[in-house]
Amino acid sequence: MSVLEAHSVTWGVRARKLVHDVSISLRPGEVFGLLGPNGAGKSSLVRLLAGHVAPSSGCLTLDGTPLPSLPVRERAARIGYLPQQFTPHWDYQVQEILRLGLERSLNPHSTSALDHLAVAFDLGHLVGRRWSTLSGGERGRALAAAVLAPEPQVIIADEPAAALDIGQAAALMRRLRDHASRGAAVAVVVHDLNLAGRWCDRIGIMQQGRLLESGAAQSILRGATLDTAFGLAIERVDAADGSLVLAPRI
Repeated sequence: MSVLEAHSVTWGVRARKLVHDVSISLRPGEVFGLLGPNGAGKSSLVRLLAGHVAPSSGCLTLDGTPLPSLPVRERAARIGYLPQQFTPHWDYQVQEILRLGLERSLNPHSTSALDHLAVAFDLGHLVGRRWSTLSGGERGRALAAAVLAPEPQVIIADEPAAALDIGQAAALMRRLRDHASRGAAVAVVVHDLNLAGRWCDRIGIMQQGRLLESGAAQSILRGATLDTAFGLAIERVDAADGSLVLAPRI
């Protein structure tokens, strides 16, 4: 079980700061949801958290060790990053994508592990298909399976449900929740406020590269900062099962 922390990180392109002085902690056993309007800096922040870009100031640590100090092989095994968009250099078959995911693990995996993975993500009928022939939802499931295959200690996902239908989106969020229940620290960018309310333990709201507020999911979703960040009034309805349903107020 690992803790990934961002300490006052700032990053940008040329003179524009895309992430400004953000500090967060991703803790084992929790799903941390990142909300905010388009251009708020959410994708930039998760790229920083995954170690794909280096902050211009501040630092990132995994269990107290600066992220750049970790060997690439160890970092790839311990941190799983599910990007918003992905195009492989070669037109791999699905089974090859899954095998590459399994090989990121520090422990060896058998062919049976690949078969189990394909079944778990409803990819059994697609294992021989090439990436270029897959639909957006099929690609999303294949990529999620590859990233989650080695059971990383930290999972960072950027809008993983964007190309999935409502059932698949719920299944993926449930799977991320299950990984957290087994001790993983999970951060996920979510555009659907109701998915965030259903599956996230804590939520952070971003706007213009800054983290406006973070805290327990239900508290954040009921607070005024959410309306301010999106620039509209949000209707909140308590469902019969105790969950919160959110929608723009007309």
